[in-house]
Amino acid sequence: MAESWYTMRDEVFADGLRGRVPRLPADPARLEEAARQYLPAGLFSFVAGGAGGGRTVAANRAAFDRWELTPRMMPAARPLRLRTELWGTGMSAPVVLAPIGLAGLAHPDGEAAAARVARDLGLAMALSNSSSLSLEEVAGAAPGAGLWFQLHPPKDEELGASMVRRAKKAGYQAIVVTVDSWARGWRPADLDHGYDPFLRGQGMGTFLADPLFRRSLPADLAVGSEPWLAAAAARWREVFGHPGLSYAYFDRLRETTDLPVLIKGVLHPDDAEQAIAHGVSGVVVSNHGGRQLDRSTAALDALPAVVRQVAGRVPVLFDSGARSGADVALALGLGADAVLLGRPWLYGLAIDGAEGVRHVLRCVLAELELTMLMSGAATVGDLRHMVAPAPGRADER
Repeated sequence: MAESWYTMRDEVFADGLRGRVPRLPADPARLEEAARQYLPAGLFSFVAGGAGGGRTVAANRAAFDRWELTPRMMPAARPLRLRTELWGTGMSAPVVLAPIGLAGLAHPDGEAAAARVARDLGLAMALSNSSSLSLEEVAGAAPGAGLWFQLHPPKDEELGASMVRRAKKAGYQAIVVTVDSWARGWRPADLDHGYDPFLRGQGMGTFLADPLFRRSLPADLAVGSEPWLAAAAARWREVFGHPGLSYAYFDRLRETTDLPVLIKGVLHPDDAEQAIAHGVSGVVVSNHGGRQLDRSTAALDALPAVVRQVAGRVPVLFDSGARSGADVALALGLGADAVLLGRPWLYGLAIDGAEGVRHVLRCVLAELELTMLMSGAATVGDLRHMVAPAPGRADER
């Protein structure tokens, strides 16, 4: 992108002189509240809520308050450099749209709208395997987008391999294997609403388009009929999650594909080490946004130790809790090579479709750019000399 991201601020102020204000707020907290008005109660709690009492969700956010930037004044004039490349995916900034399922329930355009915006802004997007649209439909809707495919390994490993092969054929550039959700977490808000979208046959776009999955459904049912969808939902329950998953799974997956394979859901340095020993190309530090396990370690607190253990052998990405450009800057400063942004882009989608996603991402990128400029950081490497524990914090990086 030729212009600076933060010029969007000037656009907004110019519109203000004409009596026009943005439809979406710039404040992430207000964005979440605005999205509540556009999403049914059950779906909102499914997206915004967390496991148990929501303590991990809160811990993810509180962790950012334990770190701060120390700006350096009067830096030498250097152009800001945010462009990066990971596994052949060029990005205008180290920000990735995190995999979020069921986007089609938030807006009819679903994941396709988000993928088009990611392409237009030069960002990467990891598509959930619980997407409303199939992985082929999303790739077809956004030709040229930097897409990665997220896989929750199913019990039927051949089904997972089929999806991975389809992703390669459709042009996806990496596989993100999520390992922290082989079982569904305890989610009181979903229970209170009696709401599980997967039991309604939703979020199965990629499954329903898979020839192996379809062959497992009764042949005497009309494709797309209510009984057929009910059978698909039942089959999905049978295959979801891989309770026997081990690191050897990555060895088998690497025999299936030559795409880079990332592990997502790592909080302990030893797990990162094990994964690298089994050939992963990247590590995503994540606690699933607090959706799976209550009382879990905050993802940002886990990041520095994982970065030290990995020691540059593969890229380390951060997921879980980032909401703003300043949050992204802190995570980058703590060693992340890129940051995944989750719930905010779905909130934007719910409020205003593709334009909502665009507004949210431009706000994050503008604040990231301004945070770096005001800190005297021209590169992500500069940020890593500026992040320190906030006063009163006993532990060190």
